Amino acid sequence: MADKNVLAFDYGASSGRAIKGIYDGNRITLKEMHRFSNDPVTINGTMYWDTLRLFHELKQGLVKAKLDGGLDSLGIDTWGVDFGLIDKCGSLVGNPVHYRDARTAGMIEKSGDFIDKNEFYDITGNQFMELNTAFQLLSLKLDRPDLLERTETMLLTPDLLGYFLTGIKRAEYSIASTTQLMDARGHCWSDKVINALGLPKRIFPEIIPSGTKLGPILPEITKELGLDSADVIAICGHDTQDALVSVPASEKDFIFISCGTWSLFGTELDAPIINDESYKLNVTNEGGFGGKTSFLKNIIGLWLIQESRRQWIREGREYGFGELEKMAQNEKPFRCFIDPDAPEFVPAGNIPERIREYCRRTGQAVPENEAQIVRCIDESLAFKYRDSLAEIEVCTGKDYHTIYLVGGGTQSGLLCAMTANACHKRVSAGPVEATVYGNLVLQLISSGELGSIEEARELIRKSPDIKIYEPENETAWEDAYHRYLEVTKG
Repeated sequence: MADKNVLAFDYGASSGRAIKGIYDGNRITLKEMHRFSNDPVTINGTMYWDTLRLFHELKQGLVKAKLDGGLDSLGIDTWGVDFGLIDKCGSLVGNPVHYRDARTAGMIEKSGDFIDKNEFYDITGNQFMELNTAFQLLSLKLDRPDLLERTETMLLTPDLLGYFLTGIKRAEYSIASTTQLMDARGHCWSDKVINALGLPKRIFPEIIPSGTKLGPILPEITKELGLDSADVIAICGHDTQDALVSVPASEKDFIFISCGTWSLFGTELDAPIINDESYKLNVTNEGGFGGKTSFLKNIIGLWLIQESRRQWIREGREYGFGELEKMAQNEKPFRCFIDPDAPEFVPAGNIPERIREYCRRTGQAVPENEAQIVRCIDESLAFKYRDSLAEIEVCTGKDYHTIYLVGGGTQSGLLCAMTANACHKRVSAGPVEATVYGNLVLQLISSGELGSIEEARELIRKSPDIKIYEPENETAWEDAYHRYLEVTKG
């Protein structure tokens, strides 16, 4: 068969890339076409995404793919919850705002004036987080209703970029499920929630299944860039769900961690779990490929190290991530712990100082240098994973023997080993490029080159960068876990 050339655009919260996948019928070879930073811009106290720049970078990726032999299709994945508003002329109503912006402060509590929290969760099955689309839109309804009045369509970030590319306005299922506005059981927008919050129903576009062919690239763009036409596939727009497609598990019931800026910890189910226990534990249900449900916890992940590194650079000390890991490896273990999801760690800024303050407040040893900060973050994340594992097992009634850790976090052998030790489970780490692989194989499934997600996972299991970590020093880690609980749970 002739090689199939598919292009994945993978936008993360701090960087993005265009990766070509060349499929020869037996394996997928990855080839980087383009890489770029994704830098938020703060103006007059509001944090924005530089959305037009992100679309410009998409065009650069298309040009480079053309020069490398062309492409048959492309897919776009991004982070969840954020959106652009489109007016009746098809233009943006203002620049899209970043989920870390302060406009949603207090909106979870405020939403209780409009809809009972238990009912809210029962419909949507989503973990309550102030950054969710529902609370961003509620803040607009309360503080900037003029923007909603001018809006014809709300498009989540991957759907927005797809619209710029094709002119077609749709909501892909997985990304729509991150909004806390979708009926988790019915796979449709919830009229009850939307009406209760006083949001205009007209702005919500049709939800389409993951893997749907959205349309061809607009003729004016192919002419501008000198491209041949190519199909845009609405793969799983939420990067977590693409990463889940790439989990190299052969068993039906498995635990995964998609480890990047955020750590998404959970399992794949045939239907959502929405009950008193999942509500109490604040577990989320998100839509995945084939109508599956990802039952998971959203945990602040490598953001803590990424933002700490940015602070040290601002102070004139620049370290690579690998260098920081080696420094942390040599530090004394279990000096201090944090709750990675504590609210003070959500906004951008001086994370190392916030960690030191957390440790002072909780009566612990205060980390004195970069290595001790990184060690504290990694150990605390590993114990947070253990908490999440216990919560998932309680809700599903299942016991999991292996944790499949995929994504950029697999490059930290220290974090992978700590996860195995803290959770007392085998960790299968890899592939690193899980999101990209998921994006690419869903395009191949859409075109008929692959027959099923099982076939796709079998293909990905051949990836050479999968490494196994077995638990060690279980007694020491168990003792430290109880100290972590004392600090974080009180």
